[in-house]
Amino acid sequence: MKLYCATSNPGKLLEFRLAAGQGWEFVPLAGIPPCEETGETFEENAVQKAIYYSRHAPGLLFAEDSGLEVDALGGAPGVRSARFAGDGASDAENNRALIEKLRGVTNRSARYVSVIALAEAGKELRTFRGEVAGRIVDEPRGANGFGYDPHFYYEAFGLTFAEAAAEQKLQVSHRGRALSKMLEWLSRRE
Repeated sequence: MKLYCATSNPGKLLEFRLAAGQGWEFVPLAGIPPCEETGETFEENAVQKAIYYSRHAPGLLFAEDSGLEVDALGGAPGVRSARFAGDGASDAENNRALIEKLRGVTNRSARYVSVIALAEAGKELRTFRGEVAGRIVDEPRGANGFGYDPHFYYEAFGLTFAEAAAEQKLQVSHRGRALSKMLEWLSRRE
């Protein structure tokens, strides 16, 4: 089944493709001006993007919004995860800002959240949410993944997400969980 995808982030595209397995084709949209993300929640941003981009897709389209929520920071960085250190910040800059804000803080509990919104022809069909809990470690570990993965320690693995193999991470990741829910819903819908 072919689904259009409203992301050009190579890390996310790889995770979507690995998580879906055989029988699913994800086609990224290209050449469309970016959608402004003004939502206060992952759900609001995912829906906003899905409705906007689905107007340009010849079929079903999904958009995803995701990020890291740290309990000691009141849920921050949250929807600003990609811009935590400022607009245009790199992963390294965002990670430095996170660790700086957590200096001296003992409660390091955090969760990754992903919300996928599915739309067609400018109409929202449904949203799917996935979460995975972990904790933030000061020292980056591992070379896999992207974003906050080097600092996100997942207890069940005894590893950060950046130390885990991509296939291993996807079995439990927020994005993998949200995508699985969407694909299951689509399979029942056919």
